Amino acid sequence: MKVSVDADRCLGAGQCVLAAREVFDQREDDGIVVLLTDTPQPDQYENVREAARLCPALVIELTE
Repeated sequence: MKVSVDADRCLGAGQCVLAAREVFDQREDDGIVVLLTDTPQPDQYENVREAARLCPALVIELTE
């Protein structure tokens, strides 16, 4: 799995961090998504998929 995000469109809702905090974080000043790794471990795939589903701005793109 390869993960990418479009931080310019991020709303800062934080749903990605709640779903997969090993892969996503948020900037302190404005809450915009920070991608911690673009190649998560297989045991994180389901959480990353959930993060992509929950994102209100649909800024998370997955390539499997």
